[in-house]
Amino acid sequence: MGDGKTCTIILPTYNEEENIASMVSVLREMYPDFHILVMDDNSVDRSKELVEALGLDNVRFFVRAPDDRGLTASTCEGIRIAGTDLFVNMDSDFQHPVEAVGRIYKELNEGRDLVIGIRTDRKALGFKRSAGSWLFHALASSVLFVHGKKRSKDIMSGLFGGSTEIFSKVVNEHGSKFEMKGFKVLFDLMRFAPSDIQVGEVTFDFGKRQGGESKVNPKIVYLTLRQCGVVGRFLAWIYKVMFYRN
Repeated sequence: MGDGKTCTIILPTYNEEENIASMVSVLREMYPDFHILVMDDNSVDRSKELVEALGLDNVRFFVRAPDDRGLTASTCEGIRIAGTDLFVNMDSDFQHPVEAVGRIYKELNEGRDLVIGIRTDRKALGFKRSAGSWLFHALASSVLFVHGKKRSKDIMSGLFGGSTEIFSKVVNEHGSKFEMKGFKVLFDLMRFAPSDIQVGEVTFDFGKRQGGESKVNPKIVYLTLRQCGVVGRFLAWIYKVMFYRN
């Protein structure tokens, strides 16, 4: 893949010591020409130590400001500092298959501005998360439709890649309107991206977390609902009153 555009793989992380070193090693082996950028949200485990002990070229472990935590914030900062033509954002727990990065890159390298990983098998999500994901997708899709933006079969996906030039500009100009502590950064990026961007999709089976614990909690549900327009904010208010106390 060394004959195409340069690419950075962005890995937003928090307390992923059971996965992050393995993930970085596998990515470096499969994609030796890519840069790897670990955007760490002030982990209190050995994540930094384990990654740095690998001693691999073109791997950066970036510790973010402690007062600016959030998955969306981590990804956005990663896009801004990537320094390559393209980026691919993915989880570091192996729920996103490593081989999908190559397929996303191929689509981007052929002229797509944004390529989204579409989950075809969501058994690993479980019933509740799968149902919630469907609801969030429906709400997000309606918001994008109303605003004349491009849509996708999986707007809630955390596996996607894009043009660093286009999306760093989106972040710089509209980042203040993002739900920076939220988990659905793709939706925010699509809300404010140019309406004429070229969007591609690749399918993948959503796998089981290799190690550690999921970060999904009631606060994430609340923040995700808040992103989804007027209806979403209303549902977030109901959810907060009935289920969530922050």
